[in-house]
Amino acid sequence: MPSFQSILLAGAAAMLPLGASAHAAQKEAPVAEVVAAPVEDETAAPYDSEAAAAEAKAKMQKEMDEAIALVEKMFDTSSLPPIDPARLTLAEQTTAALIPAGSIEKMVDNLYGKMFKTIMGEFGGQSDLMLSIQTGVESEQIAKLDEATKAKVADMFDPHRKEREDQITKVIKPLISEVLGDMEPPMRSGLAKAYARKFTGAQLTDINGFLATPTGTLYANEWMALQADPEVMLAVIKAVPPLITKFIDRAPELEKDFKDLPKEKQLSDFDDKELAKLAKLMKVDVKLLKEQRDQWNSATDDAVEATEAVAVEAADDYAVDAAADVATAAAAAEAVDAAVVDPAYDRGNWSAADLKRVEELETAYENASLAAQQAAEEAEANASKRSKLPNN
Repeated sequence: MPSFQSILLAGAAAMLPLGASAHAAQKEAPVAEVVAAPVEDETAAPYDSEAAAAEAKAKMQKEMDEAIALVEKMFDTSSLPPIDPARLTLAEQTTAALIPAGSIEKMVDNLYGKMFKTIMGEFGGQSDLMLSIQTGVESEQIAKLDEATKAKVADMFDPHRKEREDQITKVIKPLISEVLGDMEPPMRSGLAKAYARKFTGAQLTDINGFLATPTGTLYANEWMALQADPEVMLAVIKAVPPLITKFIDRAPELEKDFKDLPKEKQLSDFDDKELAKLAKLMKVDVKLLKEQRDQWNSATDDAVEATEAVAVEAADDYAVDAAADVATAAAAAEAVDAAVVDPAYDRGNWSAADLKRVEELETAYENASLAAQQAAEEAEANASKRSKLPNN
């Protein structure tokens, strides 16, 4: 069952941040170490860890509720006809046999013993990656060391890493078992309804008869665990590269199909009449939309002039500078993400007015960036024509 595999793979990967990944993040702190500690405001209220945890939990619950609501919308069952109670009873007998207590955990064990240990090995203290992060030495150089030497180096940073990794496994595995046990009842219930709709009463009786036999009982106990059998998982993984290759091979065809589609309109393309209609639909002041349109047009004009000059004088320099700008922006974004330890960075704590202002400016910035990119492409094409250079 691919859905089970996806859930359990995600769950297995999610184990890591609770232990090894959190430990790794602690070791990856050279950037954080050079950041000066914020000056505490003596007049500010003391930090309440319980309140912060409750707030984080409530926020996460809200996001999960929204995700569930989206899934419910995608898989709407409200229009389905009622299920015959007799068939549902037979189907519940079927799913009780197919999902006995502990069957999901048994499936995870096929992954847990191998996948979790592999992840711990790849990201643990003795891995090439972690030793590279800790020492600053290139991972290719570390890969040349034998395992005994790597272990000695890792022990210098964390003499208790083995005990720590064992403790992670000891603490996490029971928690995962508990969570997986909680999943079984709703899975049985949902699967029973699906079986009751898919099979007739006579067919369900036949299925239950088979599951009651020794062979059927063995099948019922093993069928779910077999979904995560190493041979199954390896076959699925090996099937991925051909899939990606198909997309790469068909990229030109897909690109042509997308290019044939008309471009979407931007706010700058709207005339006053269209803006008035848009303002009425959105129930906002038309002046606001006009200001946004004017900002867009102004930014576009400036971008066209600047990029044409750059393209004519030095198209290569433009490409280098643009790449540098992207790298700088990415680094800035990472710095911002790393700095979000102050509640002031949490947009949930901003006033409605401040949030609206920031989002409006961000939208204008995104629109202007897109316009600048389009203008740059046009400028490069014009420059190539004037200098009789081939278009790339």
